[in-house]
Amino acid sequence: MTDKITTVLWFDGAGKEAAEFYCSLLPDSRIDKVIASPSDNPSMKEGGELVVDFTLAGRSYSALNGGPNFKPNESVSFMIVTEDQEETDRLWNAIVGNGGQESACGWCKDKWGFSWQISPRILLDLLTDPDHARSKRGFEAMMTMKKIDIAAIEAAANG
Repeated sequence: MTDKITTVLWFDGAGKEAAEFYCSLLPDSRIDKVIASPSDNPSMKEGGELVVDFTLAGRSYSALNGGPNFKPNESVSFMIVTEDQEETDRLWNAIVGNGGQESACGWCKDKWGFSWQISPRILLDLLTDPDHARSKRGFEAMMTMKKIDIAAIEAAANG
């Protein structure tokens, strides 16, 4: 059964390149279908790559090559929950190292302008820790970081 809802990401001609990059990051990811434009339109000539359907970590997405009218912003982001520092580093370095840019608190942007939250599970667990002081120390440590340093957050949380 296919998903009833698919998230569509707007690109200015680089939808397939982005989808291929995204699929290289996570297991259970693949390009499913490339749909050619049936006629000339404001963003491309007939036969151009209009839509790229892809699966990212088991979820359906479409990359729409709609032209330069709309740009991504932080109001929508990908959040990836990582299990350890190695996975956190791998994903962060892949995105930032491929023309992306660092931001604060585990956020970065890919070279197409889409935001990613690379969030270690330990950090998310810490945010709901019943020990408020411990949660606060971990959160305040995270607020000083770009890429999340799990050991530093754990050390701060533990006082």
